[in-house]
Amino acid sequence: MNGTDKSSLDDFVQRYSGIYEHSPWVAREAAAEAAECRSVECIAEIMADCVDNASSERQLALIRAHPDLAGKAQIAGELTADSSEEQARAGLDRCSAEEYKRFQDLNDRYLQKFGFPFVMAVRDSSRAEILAAFEMRLGNDPRLEFETALTEIHKIARLRLRAMRAKELRQ
Repeated sequence: MNGTDKSSLDDFVQRYSGIYEHSPWVAREAAAEAAECRSVECIAEIMADCVDNASSERQLALIRAHPDLAGKAQIAGELTADSSEEQARAGLDRCSAEEYKRFQDLNDRYLQKFGFPFVMAVRDSSRAEILAAFEMRLGNDPRLEFETALTEIHKIARLRLRAMRAKELRQ
């Protein structure tokens, strides 16, 4: 275990299991190598490598673990705390009826075409920017969109790690 004891690995997994949406396996697989990291970027790189080296089936399950943007889970209050905060920061909790309908239509079309939900790191984006990206990415071929979704998931993970670190520094 490279000098890292089991309790340190367990602590790492518990602490970072929510970084990748509903996918604690990423933290479990990264724990031995990342437990000694002192920077957010180091942890992010190791976790991203775990995802990038996973099977395509496991990557697809990770993509599918993400909620629709401005979707039914948001309306029902079923998002993780991180997803809820991220969507709220992008104003997706304040969609007009027309915007909500447009998001639902795009979510449905996207899922039908690709077989997984549209994933975007929305934290610093406006609703208009998100809708424009949605429209543009619907034109991608499935392989490119699969890779784009994973890239966006890595961005989300980095943002979550940075937010976690910033919160720790404030305490």
